[in-house]
Amino acid sequence: QVQLVESGGGVVQAGGSLRLSCVASGGTFSRYTLGWFRQAPGKARESVARINWLSGSTYYVDSVKGRFTISRDNAKNTVYLQMNSLKREDTAVYYCAASEVTTAWGEKSYDYWGQGTQVTVSS
Repeated sequence: QVQLVESGGGVVQAGGSLRLSCVASGGTFSRYTLGWFRQAPGKARESVARINWLSGSTYYVDSVKGRFTISRDNAKNTVYLQMNSLKREDTAVYYCAASEVTTAWGEKSYDYWGQGTQVTVSS
């Protein structure tokens, strides 16, 4: 069974950076697309970025383009989300998820989820 474990969240000042990690196990990840989501208090969970494990192709929500970078390390079965120029509105719980759909976008397309890691951006 696929398991995903996120880490790297924390408190950072606006304009700062964080790198989230998601260690994946229990599957043949060349078949999967890995995505990062976030959920702020009182808001719906939203897609942030995705990466296809085999091809490395990526996609981002407009609000993070140019600031966030998703990448993967095949040897470590790990997906990263490098977050730069953080804003207060980036404050949320960030989740890693896996899907067998190549162009998966939106939480309904993902079957496996991590437990989440809190990111808080202070002014």
